[in-house]
Amino acid sequence: MARQARGFSQQQLAGMAGVSRQAVSAVESGHSDPSLRVALALAQALGTSVEQLFGPGEPTAPVTAVSVAPLAGRGSGAGPGAERPVAERVMLVPVGDRFVALPLRGDAGAGLGFLPAGGLAVRRSRPAPAGPTEATEMPRGADGRPEPAANASAAFEEIAVRPIGPPRPTVVVAGCDPALPLLAAPLQLLDPPVAFAWWPCGSGEALRLARAGLVHAAGVHTQTGDGGDGAGLPDGAEVVGFTAWREGLAVRPELRAVVTGLDAIARRGLRIVNREPGAEARRLLDRERARLHLDPADLIGYDTEAAGHLQVASAVVAGLADAGVASEPAARAYGLAFVPLARERFNLVIPAEHTASREAQALLKVLTSPWLLAQLASIPGYDLSTCGERFS
Repeated sequence: MARQARGFSQQQLAGMAGVSRQAVSAVESGHSDPSLRVALALAQALGTSVEQLFGPGEPTAPVTAVSVAPLAGRGSGAGPGAERPVAERVMLVPVGDRFVALPLRGDAGAGLGFLPAGGLAVRRSRPAPAGPTEATEMPRGADGRPEPAANASAAFEEIAVRPIGPPRPTVVVAGCDPALPLLAAPLQLLDPPVAFAWWPCGSGEALRLARAGLVHAAGVHTQTGDGGDGAGLPDGAEVVGFTAWREGLAVRPELRAVVTGLDAIARRGLRIVNREPGAEARRLLDRERARLHLDPADLIGYDTEAAGHLQVASAVVAGLADAGVASEPAARAYGLAFVPLARERFNLVIPAEHTASREAQALLKVLTSPWLLAQLASIPGYDLSTCGERFS
């Protein structure tokens, strides 16, 4: 962990310490205890002491990090107004010249099992401005509900995090495409390797994090034929293609013949599951609703919210809804019928302050890796013809 946190490969560390790569590998895997000479050489190369590198050590002191989302609710203490410290698992990653904390809860903290944490958030601290401007009023979508602003950022919170292990170079990407975690494997194969962290959220929230410089890339939908018109993008940001798909209604298979569009859902009194304000899928539903002159009250379940494409499809399969707006890959992955409404491109927006970083350059490199392209091609419904293509 100390080697990876400094961005060294085993071969690079071995050369700096004057030992063989096999010796470094044997020590790291626990197959060999280093001699005093090797231990001193490794510690010196890593800029630390033998005790810190090989001893049990003391608990790591907390570091200040900016959290991309509020921590869980505070507990009540012994007296009036007292609070218990928050102890919430987070992924702790360096982004630029600061640490960023991604709370590991709900869909963000579990794949098929719990994800490893980088630290524990031990208390709340103070607000951290998330950009040069601060929103005074959140804009409202077609349904009248607040959604993330395109040109302003709300304040983020600084928290204290006690690291579980040393943070390592990590590409942090926010967005809703469930194919994003496929980036982890080719990033790990780089020499030296780079870790990957995904913060699942809608396009509006992803752009808000990018404008605040808290992610290396934001995944954003566009229905134009290129990289988008630049509206709401951070100044000087680079836009790179990732995937494209059809977006539409994921429908229970037995309703395939009767659900031909949103009007049929309203007419038959079927239940939908919606996405959160700021998500492009919600905007698409609202555009289709406006085109058909439907009110939110005409759609049962309009006020329900699912956090992503796969979550919408899962809710339909579980019988919690009859339909919902999701990507075609998500609908087909769950065996659902699909009614297309639009064709969308999913691009990665890299803030100007991070374009030259090691993490952003690693991301650009793996976007054209044969392994990643083969994986994307294996998932029905994805178009990868623009993966890695730069639009700005």
